[in-house]
Amino acid sequence: MAGRNANYLLARWGDAYGLPFDRLCMHEFVLSTRTLKREHGVTALDVAKRLMDYGFHPPTIYFPLVVPEALMIEPTETEAKETLDAFADAMLAIAAEAVESPQVLKEAPHNRPVRRLDEAKAVKRLVVRYGFEEHPNLAGEAAVPTAADS
Repeated sequence: MAGRNANYLLARWGDAYGLPFDRLCMHEFVLSTRTLKREHGVTALDVAKRLMDYGFHPPTIYFPLVVPEALMIEPTETEAKETLDAFADAMLAIAAEAVESPQVLKEAPHNRPVRRLDEAKAVKRLVVRYGFEEHPNLAGEAAVPTAADS
């Protein structure tokens, strides 16, 4: 059932996203936003962030490493056809947005409690535990290289 769901989505998106491996899949498959990046400046990260605006958890991105701008899609066997169709429609809408107004994707997510994070800063100033009252406020602070970065 997972294989059927994956192949259903793969067939729906074939023209909108790059297919690095053009064949039937078992239970997961990889898309590439390489063309969107080259032609419109839209990355796999931008697509993943925009998916959150449509109410979907973003897929694994940039893996496998041999596929530029990879999105790994792995629908489970328990997903209803209605959910698969909604997900497929969202991905197709995002591909169209990438062409028509790429800035919408570059600024996504738009309707989440937290907007796009500074990922370099998150790596440099890792906070792995929320301390409530003693939690540091890093809002206005730039990512500062540490000795480990040298």
